[in-house]
Amino acid sequence: MFKYNCLNPIANIGLESFTEEYQKVENLQDADAVLVRSAAMHDLDFPNSLHAIARAGAGVNNIPLEKCAEKGIVVFNTPGANANGVKELVIAGMLLASRDVIGGVNWVSTQKGNPDIAKLAEKTKNNFAGSEIRGKKLGVIGLGAIGVLVANAATHLGMEVYGYDPYVSVDAAWNLSRGIKHSKTAEEIYKECDFITIHVPLMDATKKMINEAAISMMKESVVILNFARDLLVDEEAVIQGVADGKIKKYVVDFPNPTTAGADGVIVIPHLGASTEESEDNCAIMAVKEVRDYLENGNIKNSVNYPACDMGICENAGRICINHKNIPNMIGQYTSKLAQFNLNISDMINKSKGDYAYTIIDTESQVNADVIKELASISGVLKIRVIK
Repeated sequence: MFKYNCLNPIANIGLESFTEEYQKVENLQDADAVLVRSAAMHDLDFPNSLHAIARAGAGVNNIPLEKCAEKGIVVFNTPGANANGVKELVIAGMLLASRDVIGGVNWVSTQKGNPDIAKLAEKTKNNFAGSEIRGKKLGVIGLGAIGVLVANAATHLGMEVYGYDPYVSVDAAWNLSRGIKHSKTAEEIYKECDFITIHVPLMDATKKMINEAAISMMKESVVILNFARDLLVDEEAVIQGVADGKIKKYVVDFPNPTTAGADGVIVIPHLGASTEESEDNCAIMAVKEVRDYLENGNIKNSVNYPACDMGICENAGRICINHKNIPNMIGQYTSKLAQFNLNISDMINKSKGDYAYTIIDTESQVNADVIKELASISGVLKIRVIK
Protein backbone atom coordinates (compact mmCIF):
# COMPACT_ATOMS: atom_id res chain seq x y z
CA MET A 1 0.00 0.00 0.00
CA PHE A 2 1.38 3.40 -1.03
CA LYS A 3 0.43 6.54 0.87
CA TYR A 4 0.19 10.04 -0.56
CA ASN A 5 -0.43 13.48 0.89
CA CYS A 6 -1.80 16.60 -0.84
CA LEU A 7 -0.43 19.92 0.40
CA ASN A 8 -2.88 21.79 -1.87
CA PRO A 9 -6.20 20.83 -3.43
CA ILE A 10 -5.48 18.61 -6.44
CA ALA A 11 -8.06 18.06 -9.19
CA ASN A 12 -10.09 14.92 -8.56
CA ILE A 13 -9.66 13.72 -12.12
CA GLY A 14 -5.99 13.21 -11.29
CA LEU A 15 -6.49 11.63 -7.87
CA GLU A 16 -9.03 9.23 -9.33
CA SER A 17 -6.26 7.63 -11.39
CA PHE A 18 -4.68 6.31 -8.20
CA THR A 19 -5.59 2.65 -7.75
CA GLU A 20 -6.87 0.97 -4.62
CA GLU A 21 -3.22 0.32 -3.75
CA TYR A 22 -2.95 4.01 -2.80
CA GLN A 23 -4.23 5.66 0.35
CA LYS A 24 -4.53 9.39 0.94
CA VAL A 25 -3.11 10.50 4.30
CA GLU A 26 -3.42 13.86 6.04
CA ASN A 27 0.04 13.85 7.61
CA LEU A 28 3.11 14.47 5.45
CA GLN A 29 5.18 12.37 7.87
CA ASP A 30 3.21 9.26 6.84
CA ALA A 31 3.52 9.74 3.08
CA ASP A 32 5.49 7.96 0.35
CA ALA A 33 4.66 10.78 -2.07
CA VAL A 34 3.41 14.37 -1.92
CA LEU A 35 1.36 16.30 -4.45
CA VAL A 36 1.69 20.07 -4.29
CA ARG A 37 0.83 23.20 -6.22
CA SER A 38 1.90 26.44 -4.52
CA ALA A 39 2.45 25.47 -0.85
CA ALA A 40 5.88 26.51 0.44
CA MET A 41 7.96 23.45 1.34
CA HIS A 42 11.36 24.95 2.19
CA ASP A 43 10.84 24.82 5.94
CA LEU A 44 9.15 21.42 6.08
CA ASP A 45 10.73 18.37 7.68
CA PHE A 46 10.73 15.47 5.23
CA PRO A 47 10.41 11.94 6.62
CA ASN A 48 12.71 9.16 5.46
CA SER A 49 9.65 7.40 4.04
CA LEU A 50 9.11 10.18 1.47
CA HIS A 51 10.23 9.12 -2.01
CA ALA A 52 8.64 11.63 -4.38
CA ILE A 53 7.21 15.14 -4.62
CA ALA A 54 5.11 16.01 -7.67
CA ARG A 55 4.42 19.65 -8.42
CA ALA A 56 1.17 20.03 -10.35
CA GLY A 57 2.63 22.78 -12.51
CA ALA A 58 5.92 23.77 -14.09
CA GLY A 59 7.62 26.07 -11.57
CA VAL A 60 9.31 24.52 -8.54
CA ASN A 61 10.49 27.60 -6.64
CA ASN A 62 8.40 26.51 -3.65
CA ILE A 63 10.34 23.23 -3.30
CA PRO A 64 13.88 22.86 -1.85
CA LEU A 65 15.39 20.87 -4.70
CA GLU A 66 18.87 20.39 -3.25
CA LYS A 67 17.52 19.34 0.13
CA CYS A 68 15.27 16.80 -1.58
CA ALA A 69 18.02 15.43 -3.81
CA GLU A 70 20.29 14.96 -0.80
CA LYS A 71 17.58 12.89 0.89
CA GLY A 72 16.94 10.83 -2.24
CA ILE A 73 13.56 12.45 -2.88
CA VAL A 74 12.75 12.82 -6.56
CA VAL A 75 10.94 16.07 -7.44
CA PHE A 76 8.70 16.01 -10.49
CA ASN A 77 6.93 18.81 -12.34
CA THR A 78 4.40 18.78 -15.17
CA PRO A 79 5.88 20.71 -18.12
CA GLY A 80 3.42 21.50 -20.85
CA ALA A 81 0.32 20.43 -18.94
CA ASN A 82 -0.81 24.04 -18.46
CA ALA A 83 0.78 25.42 -21.62
CA ASN A 84 -2.44 26.13 -23.50
CA GLY A 85 -3.99 28.00 -20.58
CA VAL A 86 -0.93 30.25 -20.29
CA LYS A 87 -0.77 30.72 -24.07
CA GLU A 88 -4.35 32.00 -24.18
CA LEU A 89 -3.68 34.50 -21.40
CA VAL A 90 -0.54 35.77 -23.16
CA ILE A 91 -2.61 36.44 -26.27
CA ALA A 92 -5.21 38.19 -24.09
CA GLY A 93 -2.42 40.24 -22.52
CA MET A 94 -1.26 41.45 -25.92
CA LEU A 95 -4.79 42.49 -26.84
CA LEU A 96 -5.32 44.29 -23.51
CA ALA A 97 -2.05 46.16 -24.00
CA SER A 98 -2.93 47.14 -27.57
CA ARG A 99 -6.47 48.34 -26.98
CA ASP A 100 -7.54 50.01 -23.76
CA VAL A 101 -10.32 47.55 -23.07
CA ILE A 102 -9.76 47.76 -19.31
CA GLY A 103 -10.00 51.56 -19.31
CA GLY A 104 -13.15 51.45 -21.41
CA VAL A 105 -14.83 48.86 -19.20
CA ASN A 106 -13.91 50.83 -16.07
CA TRP A 107 -15.36 54.00 -17.62
CA VAL A 108 -18.64 52.26 -18.41
CA SER A 109 -18.93 51.09 -14.80
CA THR A 110 -18.82 54.75 -13.66
CA GLN A 111 -21.87 55.51 -15.81
CA LYS A 112 -24.22 53.11 -14.08
CA GLY A 113 -27.79 54.44 -14.30
CA ASN A 114 -26.95 57.14 -16.84
CA PRO A 115 -29.75 57.09 -19.45
CA ASP A 116 -27.50 58.85 -21.97
CA ILE A 117 -24.66 56.36 -21.73
CA ALA A 118 -24.97 55.18 -25.35
CA LYS A 119 -24.57 58.69 -26.76
CA LEU A 120 -21.84 59.54 -24.27
CA ALA A 121 -19.97 56.36 -25.15
CA GLU A 122 -19.80 57.42 -28.79
CA LYS A 123 -18.20 60.70 -27.76
CA THR A 124 -15.84 59.10 -25.23
CA LYS A 125 -14.67 55.93 -27.00
CA ASN A 126 -11.76 57.64 -28.73
CA ASN A 127 -10.15 57.99 -25.30
CA PHE A 128 -9.77 54.22 -25.27
CA ALA A 129 -8.83 53.64 -28.90
CA GLY A 130 -5.82 51.45 -29.59
CA SER A 131 -4.08 49.56 -32.35
CA GLU A 132 -4.34 46.09 -33.83
CA ILE A 133 -1.72 43.41 -33.32
CA ARG A 134 -1.89 42.17 -36.91
CA GLY A 135 1.31 43.09 -38.72
CA LYS A 136 3.20 43.81 -35.50
CA LYS A 137 6.42 42.04 -34.56
CA LEU A 138 6.36 39.65 -31.61
CA GLY A 139 9.54 38.36 -30.00
CA VAL A 140 9.28 35.12 -28.04
CA ILE A 141 12.22 34.45 -25.72
CA GLY A 142 12.17 30.80 -24.70
CA LEU A 143 10.69 28.18 -27.00
CA GLY A 144 9.55 25.54 -24.55
CA ALA A 145 6.02 24.18 -24.39
CA ILE A 146 4.40 27.58 -23.77
CA GLY A 147 6.68 29.65 -26.00
CA VAL A 148 6.05 27.42 -29.00
CA LEU A 149 2.27 27.65 -28.57
CA VAL A 150 2.41 31.45 -28.20
CA ALA A 151 4.62 31.81 -31.27
CA ASN A 152 2.43 29.60 -33.43
CA ALA A 153 -0.80 31.27 -32.28
CA ALA A 154 0.62 34.72 -33.01
CA THR A 155 1.41 33.76 -36.60
CA HIS A 156 -2.24 32.83 -37.09
CA LEU A 157 -3.18 36.31 -35.85
CA GLY A 158 -1.09 37.86 -38.59
CA MET A 159 1.90 38.84 -36.46
CA GLU A 160 5.51 38.64 -37.60
CA VAL A 161 7.10 36.35 -35.02
CA TYR A 162 10.71 36.11 -33.93
CA GLY A 163 11.82 33.25 -31.66
CA TYR A 164 14.96 32.97 -29.56
CA ASP A 165 16.13 29.95 -27.57
CA PRO A 166 19.73 28.71 -27.70
CA TYR A 167 18.64 25.44 -26.05
CA VAL A 168 15.52 24.71 -28.09
CA SER A 169 14.70 21.00 -28.07
CA VAL A 170 14.26 18.93 -31.20
CA ASP A 171 10.57 18.39 -30.39
CA ALA A 172 10.00 22.12 -29.94
CA ALA A 173 11.80 22.88 -33.20
CA TRP A 174 9.59 20.42 -35.07
CA ASN A 175 6.45 21.98 -33.57
CA LEU A 176 7.35 25.56 -34.52
CA SER A 177 5.53 27.10 -37.46
CA ARG A 178 7.92 27.49 -40.39
CA GLY A 179 6.96 31.16 -40.67
CA ILE A 180 8.72 32.01 -37.39
CA LYS A 181 12.05 33.80 -37.74
CA HIS A 182 14.83 32.29 -35.64
CA SER A 183 16.84 34.93 -33.81
CA LYS A 184 20.41 34.12 -32.86
CA THR A 185 20.49 36.53 -29.92
CA ALA A 186 18.07 38.09 -27.46
CA GLU A 187 19.42 41.46 -28.57
CA GLU A 188 17.83 40.95 -31.98
CA ILE A 189 14.48 40.47 -30.27
CA TYR A 190 14.98 43.62 -28.21
CA LYS A 191 15.82 45.76 -31.25
CA GLU A 192 13.23 44.46 -33.70
CA CYS A 193 10.03 43.64 -31.87
CA ASP A 194 6.94 45.64 -30.88
CA PHE A 195 5.92 42.99 -28.34
CA ILE A 196 8.32 40.87 -26.25
CA THR A 197 7.18 37.87 -24.20
CA ILE A 198 9.50 35.77 -22.05
CA HIS A 199 9.07 32.05 -21.35
CA VAL A 200 12.33 30.90 -19.76
CA PRO A 201 13.02 29.23 -16.39
CA LEU A 202 14.29 31.35 -13.52
CA MET A 203 18.01 30.72 -13.04
CA ASP A 204 20.99 32.83 -12.09
CA ALA A 205 21.63 33.44 -15.79
CA THR A 206 18.08 34.63 -16.48
CA LYS A 207 17.34 36.59 -13.30
CA LYS A 208 16.47 40.19 -14.26
CA MET A 209 17.38 39.50 -17.88
CA ILE A 210 14.95 42.26 -18.84
CA ASN A 211 16.89 45.10 -17.25
CA GLU A 212 17.86 48.69 -17.98
CA ALA A 213 20.44 47.63 -20.57
CA ALA A 214 17.95 45.38 -22.38
CA ILE A 215 15.26 48.07 -22.30
CA SER A 216 17.65 50.62 -23.80
CA MET A 217 17.88 48.43 -26.93
CA MET A 218 14.13 48.13 -27.37
CA LYS A 219 11.88 50.05 -29.74
CA GLU A 220 9.85 53.00 -28.58
CA SER A 221 6.43 52.02 -27.17
CA VAL A 222 7.39 48.37 -26.78
CA VAL A 223 5.04 46.06 -24.87
CA ILE A 224 6.67 43.58 -22.48
CA LEU A 225 4.77 40.51 -21.31
CA ASN A 226 5.86 38.34 -18.39
CA PHE A 227 3.89 35.18 -17.68
CA ALA A 228 6.92 33.12 -16.59
CA ARG A 229 8.44 34.51 -13.35
CA ASP A 230 8.44 38.03 -11.94
CA LEU A 231 12.17 37.89 -11.10
CA LEU A 232 13.04 37.53 -14.78
CA VAL A 233 12.35 41.25 -15.04
CA ASP A 234 13.93 44.20 -13.25
CA GLU A 235 10.52 45.67 -12.57
CA GLU A 236 11.79 48.96 -11.21
CA ALA A 237 13.64 49.49 -14.49
CA VAL A 238 10.48 48.61 -16.41
CA ILE A 239 8.35 51.04 -14.44
CA GLN A 240 10.92 53.75 -15.12
CA GLY A 241 10.75 52.79 -18.79
CA VAL A 242 6.99 53.25 -18.72
CA ALA A 243 7.37 56.65 -17.07
CA ASP A 244 9.90 57.69 -19.72
CA GLY A 245 7.57 56.63 -22.53
CA LYS A 246 9.96 53.93 -23.76
CA ILE A 247 7.59 51.14 -22.72
CA LYS A 248 3.93 51.36 -23.69
CA LYS A 249 2.71 48.63 -21.35
CA TYR A 250 4.08 45.98 -19.03
CA VAL A 251 1.74 42.99 -18.67
CA VAL A 252 2.60 40.66 -15.80
CA ASP A 253 0.92 37.69 -14.14
CA PHE A 254 2.66 38.08 -10.77
CA PRO A 255 1.29 40.77 -8.42
CA ASN A 256 3.69 42.41 -5.99
CA PRO A 257 4.01 45.80 -4.25
CA THR A 258 6.23 47.14 -7.03
CA THR A 259 3.77 46.59 -9.88
CA ALA A 260 0.31 46.61 -8.28
CA GLY A 261 -1.44 49.83 -9.29
CA ALA A 262 1.57 51.21 -11.19
CA ASP A 263 0.83 53.38 -14.20
CA GLY A 264 1.17 51.59 -17.51
CA VAL A 265 1.24 48.18 -15.89
CA ILE A 266 -1.45 45.55 -16.32
CA VAL A 267 -1.15 43.16 -13.39
CA ILE A 268 -3.04 39.87 -13.55
CA PRO A 269 -3.48 37.87 -10.30
CA HIS A 270 -1.48 34.79 -11.41
CA LEU A 271 -4.19 33.37 -13.64
CA GLY A 272 -1.95 31.81 -16.29
CA ALA A 273 -2.65 28.21 -15.38
CA SER A 274 -5.90 28.86 -13.54
CA THR A 275 -8.23 27.02 -15.86
CA GLU A 276 -10.13 23.84 -15.19
CA GLU A 277 -8.36 22.19 -18.09
CA SER A 278 -4.86 23.15 -16.92
CA GLU A 279 -5.49 22.02 -13.37
CA ASP A 280 -6.89 18.72 -14.62
CA ASN A 281 -3.96 18.15 -16.98
CA CYS A 282 -1.40 18.95 -14.29
CA ALA A 283 -3.08 16.64 -11.78
CA ILE A 284 -3.27 13.76 -14.24
CA MET A 285 0.39 14.13 -15.24
CA ALA A 286 1.59 14.49 -11.64
CA VAL A 287 -0.21 11.33 -10.51
CA LYS A 288 1.07 9.42 -13.55
CA GLU A 289 4.65 10.41 -12.70
CA VAL A 290 4.28 9.41 -9.06
CA ARG A 291 2.75 6.05 -9.92
CA ASP A 292 5.41 5.18 -12.47
CA TYR A 293 8.13 6.04 -9.97
CA LEU A 294 6.67 4.22 -6.97
CA GLU A 295 5.50 1.17 -8.91
CA ASN A 296 8.24 0.79 -11.52
CA GLY A 297 11.09 3.03 -10.36
CA ASN A 298 11.01 5.10 -13.56
CA ILE A 299 11.74 8.83 -13.58
CA LYS A 300 10.20 11.23 -16.08
CA ASN A 301 10.08 15.03 -15.78
CA SER A 302 12.20 15.29 -12.65
CA VAL A 303 13.95 18.58 -11.91
CA ASN A 304 16.56 17.20 -9.49
CA TYR A 305 17.24 13.66 -10.76
CA PRO A 306 17.90 12.35 -14.28
CA ALA A 307 15.29 10.83 -16.56
CA CYS A 308 15.54 7.06 -16.27
CA ASP A 309 13.13 4.49 -17.71
CA MET A 310 13.29 0.68 -17.65
CA GLY A 311 9.60 0.10 -18.30
CA ILE A 312 7.63 -2.41 -16.25
CA CYS A 313 9.76 -4.92 -14.38
CA GLU A 314 9.32 -8.41 -15.83
CA ASN A 315 12.22 -9.94 -13.93
CA ALA A 316 12.31 -11.42 -10.44
CA GLY A 317 13.71 -8.32 -8.78
CA ARG A 318 14.26 -4.61 -9.33
CA ILE A 319 16.45 -2.35 -7.18
CA CYS A 320 16.32 1.44 -7.49
CA ILE A 321 19.15 3.52 -6.02
CA ASN A 322 19.38 7.29 -5.59
CA HIS A 323 23.02 8.19 -5.10
CA LYS A 324 25.75 10.77 -5.48
CA ASN A 325 27.27 11.16 -8.92
CA ILE A 326 30.76 9.91 -7.98
CA PRO A 327 33.12 7.33 -9.49
CA ASN A 328 32.90 3.56 -8.96
CA MET A 329 29.32 3.41 -7.72
CA ILE A 330 28.28 0.89 -10.39
CA GLY A 331 31.33 -1.26 -9.72
CA GLN A 332 30.48 -1.42 -6.03
CA TYR A 333 26.86 -2.36 -6.74
CA THR A 334 27.80 -5.20 -9.07
CA SER A 335 30.40 -6.50 -6.62
CA LYS A 336 27.90 -6.58 -3.77
CA LEU A 337 25.32 -8.38 -5.90
CA ALA A 338 27.92 -10.92 -7.01
CA GLN A 339 28.66 -11.73 -3.35
CA PHE A 340 25.03 -12.83 -3.03
CA ASN A 341 25.05 -14.74 -6.34
CA LEU A 342 22.54 -12.30 -7.80
CA ASN A 343 22.77 -12.13 -11.60
CA ILE A 344 21.92 -8.80 -13.26
CA SER A 345 19.53 -9.16 -16.18
CA ASP A 346 19.34 -5.46 -17.05
CA MET A 347 20.63 -2.17 -15.69
CA ILE A 348 20.54 1.57 -16.39
CA ASN A 349 22.44 4.44 -14.78
CA LYS A 350 21.93 8.14 -15.42
CA SER A 351 23.28 11.29 -13.82
CA LYS A 352 22.22 14.90 -13.46
CA GLY A 353 24.66 17.30 -11.86
CA ASP A 354 25.77 16.03 -8.47
CA TYR A 355 23.19 13.24 -8.33
CA ALA A 356 22.59 9.97 -10.13
CA TYR A 357 20.04 7.18 -10.32
CA THR A 358 20.45 3.48 -11.03
CA ILE A 359 17.90 0.77 -11.77
CA ILE A 360 19.05 -2.84 -11.57
CA ASP A 361 16.90 -5.81 -12.59
CA THR A 362 17.94 -9.18 -11.18
CA GLU A 363 17.13 -12.75 -12.18
CA SER A 364 16.22 -13.73 -8.63
CA GLN A 365 14.53 -11.98 -5.73
CA VAL A 366 16.37 -9.50 -3.57
CA ASN A 367 16.43 -10.02 0.19
CA ALA A 368 16.98 -7.61 3.07
CA ASP A 369 20.65 -8.56 3.49
CA VAL A 370 21.40 -7.47 -0.07
CA ILE A 371 19.73 -4.12 0.48
CA LYS A 372 21.60 -3.61 3.74
CA GLU A 373 24.92 -4.18 1.98
CA LEU A 374 24.06 -1.83 -0.90
CA ALA A 375 22.83 0.86 1.49
CA SER A 376 26.16 0.74 3.32
CA ILE A 377 28.04 2.00 0.26
CA SER A 378 29.20 5.59 0.71
CA GLY A 379 27.26 7.89 -1.59
CA VAL A 380 24.00 5.93 -1.54
CA LEU A 381 21.18 8.27 -0.50
CA LYS A 382 18.11 6.06 -0.79
CA ILE A 383 17.42 2.55 -1.98
CA ARG A 384 14.17 0.77 -2.82
CA VAL A 385 13.17 -2.70 -3.89
CA ILE A 386 10.33 -2.55 -6.43
CA LYS A 387 9.81 -6.33 -6.41
